[in-house]
Amino acid sequence: MSLHDLSIIILISLLIVLLPAIGLAKLFEKAGIPSWKAWVPFLNTWEMLKAARYKQYWFWIQFIPVLGWFISIWILVEFVKLFGKYGFLEHAAAVLLPFIYFPYIGYSDKTKYLGYETARKHRKSAVREWVDAAVFAIVAATLIRTFVFEAYTIPTGSMEKTLLVNDFLFVSKLSYGPRIPNTPLAFPFVHHTMPVVGGKSYSEAIHLPYTRWFSSPVKRNDVVVFNFPAGDTLTVEYDSRIPYYDLVREQGRDRVWNENTVITRPVDKRENYIKRCVAIGGDTIELKNGILYVNNEPGFVSPTAATYYHVRFNNVIIEPETLREQGILLNMAEGDADLQPLGGFDYRINLTLNELEIVKKIPGFVSADKEILPASEDIFPNNPGMFPWSADNFGKLWIPKKGATIQLTPQNIVLYKRAISVYEGNTWEEQGGKIYINGEPATSYTFKMDYFWMMGDNRHKSQDSRYWGYVPEDHVVGEAWMIWMSWDKGVRWNRLFKTIH
Repeated sequence: MSLHDLSIIILISLLIVLLPAIGLAKLFEKAGIPSWKAWVPFLNTWEMLKAARYKQYWFWIQFIPVLGWFISIWILVEFVKLFGKYGFLEHAAAVLLPFIYFPYIGYSDKTKYLGYETARKHRKSAVREWVDAAVFAIVAATLIRTFVFEAYTIPTGSMEKTLLVNDFLFVSKLSYGPRIPNTPLAFPFVHHTMPVVGGKSYSEAIHLPYTRWFSSPVKRNDVVVFNFPAGDTLTVEYDSRIPYYDLVREQGRDRVWNENTVITRPVDKRENYIKRCVAIGGDTIELKNGILYVNNEPGFVSPTAATYYHVRFNNVIIEPETLREQGILLNMAEGDADLQPLGGFDYRINLTLNELEIVKKIPGFVSADKEILPASEDIFPNNPGMFPWSADNFGKLWIPKKGATIQLTPQNIVLYKRAISVYEGNTWEEQGGKIYINGEPATSYTFKMDYFWMMGDNRHKSQDSRYWGYVPEDHVVGEAWMIWMSWDKGVRWNRLFKTIH
């Protein structure tokens, strides 16, 4: 755990015990406790435990990271019982709205201190016990998922061979600071679609602006989980498997809208993607024959990053087991297998640099040529006339940085228009050769957010920034931290509890 992570845990612990302090001060007066003690973190919980006559060890458990949050919340609930507050809604208010509920009851003339002897005579029904336990579990899990970490499963091979399909990860929300949900009214533990019955799992009746507590910047080469930027609009039929904008380019907007159900999603409910951040705001990136350059210097290449090679052998048949026996990882899923016969003794093989050296030592090896993909209109910014780029030959491209100003020119509009209009929420019009942003003529623009360039380690099997552009900072979910389980027809024991780099 980094110093930044620990500082966030401490700050949240302080917030939990200080948010209700205004109301606690009045309740302390009614209970015969000096009111100033309500303003001193953890001295206030010490006094509450004394009043409720609980053992002192509960006080010290508060200082266990994360677990201590729930102990502090439980102490608040136990304290309001001394004032005759036994109802479910009263306890829910103490947990969820302490900054409102405690001043409300503290300053109310109707609130009287009853004391320990009266409170201990109150008994909850068995049903109430179960309801309270369920609600507490939901609140606890929600707090952990929002502020600490969230479980995530690798669904595709885009990060192979760093992360494998059916690796189960913990994603740290502390690394970049917890992001407050845009749509807080949502069914617990469900991302965007209700299981079984289908339909939205959230309501947009309340929509909060982007807020990140205790933010810390994404760093180059971090493995990051983020919401799919091009997932703002999608079709029910294809979801994010085939992005809406790809369908429109292939079929035309009218056909897509006539033959599909088109929907939109808020930022926090867009599909989760996981990639490596190869460049941050202010960087300039370029790809030359599959080699990444950042600010004119060779970029970081993970030792587990892979790409396809056309490999030729002399009168040698290569089977998947041949390579696996040499320690080469292969994903032989249908459609885009890591080993594909090309005819004769030629093969298309997805390899890391280390694995390529192993292949070269196989008897009968002749040659290996890196596969270089041609230019395509599927590549960002989807304008091959102006930018005839490919997944392997791309750029140069400057990544937008918060506070940086660019001049708007006919050559760069296509590169930055979506960031300015969609991600940063400005209106954009072009009339008479002029650009109007929010109704005003504009020849330049200053960015409000940082942006990142995300790429999969499995270069030719990854839908990433090369196809849909920048990732805005408000889309960042967290940093991939550790593999806690991995499964492929059985547990992959050698991958358990591996940290992710």
